[in-house]
Amino acid sequence: MSSPSQNTKSSLVHVFLVSFHGQGNVNPFLRLAKRLASKGMLVTFCAPELVGKEMRAVNMNLIIDQPTPYGDGMIRFEFFEDGSSDQSIIEDFDLRMQMLEQTGRRNLTKILKKQDDEGRPVSCIVHNPFFPWVCEISESLGIPNALLWIQSCACFSIYYHYNFNLVPFPSELEPEKDVILPSMPVLKHDDLPTFLLKSSGFELVLKRIMLNQFNNLSKPFCVLVDSFQELEHEVVRHMSKICPIRTIGPLLFNDPEIVSHIRGDCTNIEEDCIEWLDSRPTSSVVYISFGSVAVPDQEQTDEIAFGLLNSGISFLWVMKPTPGYSVFQPVVLPDGFLSKVDGRGKIVKWCPQEQVLSHPSTAFFLTHCGWNSSMEAISSGVPIIAYPQWGDQATNAKYLVDVFKMGIRLSKDENGSKIIRREEIEKCLREATSDDSKVAEMIENARKWKKQAEEAVAERGSSAINIQAFVDELKNIHAKKQQENA
Repeated sequence: MSSPSQNTKSSLVHVFLVSFHGQGNVNPFLRLAKRLASKGMLVTFCAPELVGKEMRAVNMNLIIDQPTPYGDGMIRFEFFEDGSSDQSIIEDFDLRMQMLEQTGRRNLTKILKKQDDEGRPVSCIVHNPFFPWVCEISESLGIPNALLWIQSCACFSIYYHYNFNLVPFPSELEPEKDVILPSMPVLKHDDLPTFLLKSSGFELVLKRIMLNQFNNLSKPFCVLVDSFQELEHEVVRHMSKICPIRTIGPLLFNDPEIVSHIRGDCTNIEEDCIEWLDSRPTSSVVYISFGSVAVPDQEQTDEIAFGLLNSGISFLWVMKPTPGYSVFQPVVLPDGFLSKVDGRGKIVKWCPQEQVLSHPSTAFFLTHCGWNSSMEAISSGVPIIAYPQWGDQATNAKYLVDVFKMGIRLSKDENGSKIIRREEIEKCLREATSDDSKVAEMIENARKWKKQAEEAVAERGSSAINIQAFVDELKNIHAKKQQENA
């Protein structure tokens, strides 16, 4: 096979990926970009300029607009002006999303048209649920488009049935109504994505945007899902009869022979967490991380801290700085906490999560159950303690605990308070690190899912077959376009 440098730019299939800002979107889009480039595609990773500034700061000279060899293909980067320099817009989430669409439609259209002028016409645009207007741009330019769904297929089914009013959901009259969906367990009202319950503020904005994607569902020629067939077999089979769904995950598994230092995590912080884990006994550390956007409030942070302190268990706790686009307030640890921990715990602002989860010292993962973190726990074979907070996290927790059976869930107070008390946190931590037969079963199930995840992305695995089918389809689209232009 000829190397990328021997190919002309126009001879490669050009796939243009448009990511929403935020770590939970950037990571899977960058992983898909690498996967497609490794298979001989020319891939452009595109996102708002806010992401561009962060990625350039972390990745130094790797983030450039010129095609750079990657595997059998090439990868390049483009970022569109998003209005993020206006501080008043940053502070108003609804206004910020309106500005993103307004500026995005104009600037992204220019960037896409420029690709033709520079000899690399786009064969396909891959977009995301939070930019439903991107598929309208692709349609206006006559470019085929696909959707990368970065949540579970179960959540895709929930949103689909909700949007088209296909089954009863909780309402003001029946706020705690159970939801019964095809090929899924019965869902309690608090197992549903929080967007679909009585929401306000930024959640209401995201709900409106998310559901707009489902109104545009006839436009993408396929829906790529960062999951795998064996994990969500029944719901994938059911939804595949309705939409052209292809599971292609876990996307975090890159081809082993391909080495790249391009990072999606935009935190430019050096920590010595792996060295610290090396010093701990096997299966002795609880890893704690609540994602990149939502953080527990101060009262809840205090309860977690004292629960950890009282449990006597070793822990690695990631407390990321609150990003500029977050609506959540920064928090601090209780006075004297670190001195009382006395070396058996470590607090960091950032860590290489995949490495931490695969480390022999890591026993359990106390997680918010975001889908990226859920897939990383599954792929690493690490059982979880579920602490969902918003969005799709409650649904993911339901599946991780009750369906995949690889974790336990923190319980709220019976008095209706949303705060999980230190006594419950201590109890769950002790339970998770005990020799109980229930814990042994969770560990065994976690390892089983890890094996099936590895098999899904291996040669002839379900996800490997699906992503190759997508690549073949892109090649056919490209060949047809070249014939039309000949």
